[in-house]
Amino acid sequence: MGRLFLLQEQCLRLMGHSMDSQSNDDRALTLGLKHFASLLLVISAEYPMMSYVMYNRDDIELVTASLSVVFTNLLTVIKISTFLVYKQNFWQLMHSFRQIYPKFHQSASDVVGHDYITKDNNFAALLGKAYCISCACTGLYFMLDPILKIISSHWRGEIYIRELPMPMKFPFNDVNTPGYEFGFGYTVFVTIAVVLYASAVDGLFISFAFNLRAHFQALQQRIQQLTFDQSAEADHEQMIHVVQYHVKLLDLSKQLRITYMPIVFGQFLITSIQVGVIIYQILTHMDNAMALIRFFSFFGSIMLQLFLYCYGGELIKNESLQVGVAVQLADWHLATPKQRRSLAFIMHCSQRGMLIKAGFYEASLANFLAIFRAAMSFIAVIQSAE
Repeated sequence: MGRLFLLQEQCLRLMGHSMDSQSNDDRALTLGLKHFASLLLVISAEYPMMSYVMYNRDDIELVTASLSVVFTNLLTVIKISTFLVYKQNFWQLMHSFRQIYPKFHQSASDVVGHDYITKDNNFAALLGKAYCISCACTGLYFMLDPILKIISSHWRGEIYIRELPMPMKFPFNDVNTPGYEFGFGYTVFVTIAVVLYASAVDGLFISFAFNLRAHFQALQQRIQQLTFDQSAEADHEQMIHVVQYHVKLLDLSKQLRITYMPIVFGQFLITSIQVGVIIYQILTHMDNAMALIRFFSFFGSIMLQLFLYCYGGELIKNESLQVGVAVQLADWHLATPKQRRSLAFIMHCSQRGMLIKAGFYEASLANFLAIFRAAMSFIAVIQSAE
């Protein structure tokens, strides 16, 4: 099994974070100026974006086009701030998942548990790479679009008023040299910070979720394979092992929920607003192929972010509930009264699924589909109004 969270570690390392969980050096968790530099950079981008909104406040199409980028940038601010505040929690989660397998799967015969974790870890790594590539391609498209327009206009001998990759209005001349070059370079650095932190923070969540699912499945298999015909000491040890394993997984789930609570709330709230803004842009640019490509890629990117959290939350909720089912499928009728009390404790803890939620938002596929259906309804409303 490959190293867990490798891609996310590399993204964070590019942002100046040392996430080596093998090191006990507290300096790896200490925040310095370089760690806040990316946060300040992304926050500073709100000023030129809002300046652009105010400058074009009479043009509803330009305002809505810029607001979608403003909200994306604001969501990144929430993610970076949450990571900096809970950096130790992120480190502890990464360290715990790397240590939990050798601790709770010491038996060489535990092939099923190893298969669950290996399969889900590989799939989470693949999904994390795909998500990172998706974010990078969206950012790259925004960067290349004005360059291609400049080259195309030059070939055709047309006069082209240069545009920045993102809808920004600086307090200086950002159309001519050197203001345009400065604004372009500034936008590139902001985009890099947004892509790297989104890939790291969102990628870590889906990796945590898949690992939790795998461990819950391994626990279910372990419970169903419990035998109660061995010596009293052996039965007692295996029951202690199962209870400790379950408690550890519940603790990790709660820690994950607390750590990602601000991000889940921001993700749902901002995505709900963004969907309406981008749908309006799509419907008002049906005759512009390049604009449609940009808006559809942007729409797919923000919906993919929300899907990762909803899908991960759904996995954790369902598999934590299945632990109680595994107890019912075990040979509990052969257990002693003391062992039955331990099994009853496990069933009691698994009666309510571990929910990843923030306020009135719950990360589940039902809520994801609700937002998607609302987007489709919004399309019908706008088309009927036109």
